[in-house]
Parts: sequence; C-alpha cells; structure tokens
Amino acid sequence: MQTCVYLEQVEHGKSYFIKLMILRYRILGLDQYVIDPDREYGNLCKELEGSIIKLGPTSETFINIFDIREESIEEGQGYLATKLNKLMGFFKLIYTNANEEEMAILEEKIIECYKIKNITFDDNTLYKNESNKINIKPIFKEAKDMPILEDLYNLLGKDKKTKKLQTRLIPFVKGSLKFLNNYTNIKLDNKLIIADVYELGEDNLKYGMYIFTELFWDKIKKDRNIKKAIYLDEIWRLIGVTSNKDVASFIYKIFKTIRKYGGSAVAITQDVEDLFSLENGTYGKSILNNSSIKNIFSLEEENILILEKYTNLTEKEKIEIKSLKRGECLMFVGDSHILTKIESADFEKEII
Repeated sequence: MQTCVYLEQVEHGKSYFIKLMILRYRILGLDQYVIDPDREYGNLCKELEGSIIKLGPTSETFINIFDIREESIEEGQGYLATKLNKLMGFFKLIYTNANEEEMAILEEKIIECYKIKNITFDDNTLYKNESNKINIKPIFKEAKDMPILEDLYNLLGKDKKTKKLQTRLIPFVKGSLKFLNNYTNIKLDNKLIIADVYELGEDNLKYGMYIFTELFWDKIKKDRNIKKAIYLDEIWRLIGVTSNKDVASFIYKIFKTIRKYGGSAVAITQDVEDLFSLENGTYGKSILNNSSIKNIFSLEEENILILEKYTNLTEKEKIEIKSLKRGECLMFVGDSHILTKIESADFEKEII
C-alpha cells in the first residue's frame, strides 16, 4: 500500500478523484476509513452500503477520548503510556495557552483518573480480574471501565491549582460539546466507514478529526494482513497552525508507519499554505516526503510558489499546474512527474 497527498486550490477534480478511489478500493474489498469534515462522502457511502458515524450535538453515537483499546499498544510502550501521549496532544488542542507546568499537572490528574478506575502503568490492569484464572483467556476491559471527561473535570475541581483548567472543560462536560462526555457506543464492523464531523463547526472540527483519527489508527493496527486505507480530508487542521506539535507528530507517524500494517494513508487539502504553517512547515514537508504518490491539481500562482519550496518543481511543471483543467493533475510517483487525466467508467460516474 502507499501514502498519498492530494493538493488543490479550487475544485478541479480532487473530490471526484477521491470518491473514485473509494469506489475502486470498495470493489477490491479494502477496509476504508474516511474523515469527512465537509459532509462530502455521505451519499457515496450510502450507495456503497457503508456506515456513517456522526459526531456532533444531534448525534446518538459517542466516542470517549479516554478509551484504551486492546489494539492500541505501541512497540516499546505500555498501554497507559501510549494513551497518555495521544491524550496530551488532544488536550493541547483545548489548552492552547497552557504552560509546561500546567500541562504537567494535567497529565498527573489524568493518570489519577485512570488509577481511580484501577488502571495503571501495569498492563495487567487493563484486563478483567477473571483473566488471572488458569486456562482463562484474558478479557480486555470494556468502554464502561474507562474514565470519561467528567471524571477529569471533577478531579480538577478538587485542587485550587487546577480550577482554571477545570473551567476550560465546562463546554465539554456541561455545554455545547457535552456529547464528547460519554462512553463509546459504536462498533466498527463495516469495511467502509465515514466519520462525519460536519456538525462540530469550524472551531471544533479539530477535536472530532483527532478523535476519529486515533480510533481509526487503532483499527488499522489490529490486523496487518487486512488491506486498508485512511483518508484525512482537510488535513491542515491537524498539522497546521491551529494544531500543535503532539498532534502533528501523531499524524506524521501514521504516514511514516502505516505501510507496515498493510495500510495506505491519504492526505487531502485545498489549503496549501496552511499545510506548511506549523513549525515552519516541518510536518507538512515530512508528510509530503513520506508520500509515495503526490497528486497536484490546479493551483494559483501564490500556492505554486509555496509548494515550490518543498518539492522539485520545474518551470515547465509550474506552468502546467497553473493551467490544469478539470479532471487533470500532475502526479508525482517516485522520481517520475506525470501529467495525468482522471477518467472513469459510466457506471462509476453514475454511482458518484
């Protein structure tokens, strides 16, 4: 499998191309997970009998950010240590102005939250008691055995040093984002799953996108023999200036390592400048360099100049990108730069 990046300034075929890829991978039987911030893939998903999971104020599906899943463990780390790394990235999306001392205290409180649920850095605590019996297969703890945001909220309220941190969580526990304060109640048992985060709104999309990305990443790691793909539309929200280094590092890790799990990662964006806006473009450049295929659709002059800093564009290619027509792209495959026209069969057009 491969990692891919799709760049486009205006709508000249990117969305159609991605839908075409989803359709063809569906025919081939691949598992596919799509982060959909703009509600672009819902109709296609219904046509292909996939599952749509919505996260938002009117949704009845919930995902608990505190979940530790059996397949989540990373090489060289235990379950809780692995989860803490991801959680601190998530909470830095919330506490954008917190200093190092505050984040260290927050991490301490999160560890305490898990301890109250009898979960520690000892991996054995993630299994139910009956797993200790002879000849009984260990049973991993369920969603209801995990802490939720309200547990952290209550714990922060007991300490004067963390009252400020507690206040920031009010929308997540009692306000407009309280749907994030629930135990997970979804199952990922379809080969095509669309994560619809449209209802979260512009300011809160990053939370939903991160939660789903982590969930799908655990699903992808579960079985290396199953071919699968994850699509991150509007990826700049996770690796751009509105994100943070921890989240961006996690996304970069997916692109760097997914192939060893039999997977393909697809980054999609129309915001070329924002893609390189965090840490002087470090993460955008890293993902670009780790993508075996890069498809560039029509771009305006200012974005071509930005892209030129991070790719080996010739003068001829810059002219070609600027003049690309609908359904055309410049495809980078290794050292080859190929001017490409995207075509589809009549039945594919009808479905899309």
